[in-house]
Amino acid sequence: MSKHKFVIEFELRASPKVLFPYISSASGLQQWFAEKVTMKDSSTFDFVWDGESHIAKLSQVRMNKSAKFDFVPNDPDERDHNYLELKMDVSDLTGSTYLKVIDYSSNTDDDELKELWEDLIYKLKEIVGN
Repeated sequence: MSKHKFVIEFELRASPKVLFPYISSASGLQQWFAEKVTMKDSSTFDFVWDGESHIAKLSQVRMNKSAKFDFVPNDPDERDHNYLELKMDVSDLTGSTYLKVIDYSSNTDDDELKELWEDLIYKLKEIVGN
């Protein structure tokens, strides 16, 4: 099954220091991203959506900058696995923080993905007081 790289960016009026725990910790992600998020070990997360567990490794993390999650495929022979990368950048001009979402998965419907991420980021904005 082929994969699709979907990239979208959102403006948030919160500092990277405030946002970082919401994109990199189980408790932060559970508040807006998944029904339930638990840690299996120091770098393995268990995301639950619709009662279904999805295991991901926190493969890259840069303090107050970014977090990348590589999802463990159900098929051990699968080389092209799903990942999610969340990157923050601050505009020198406006002072706003921009959150870039890179969603690499088998979902190829850009309209559906855009709506999904807009809904998720709306929840995140409510939490951080946007």
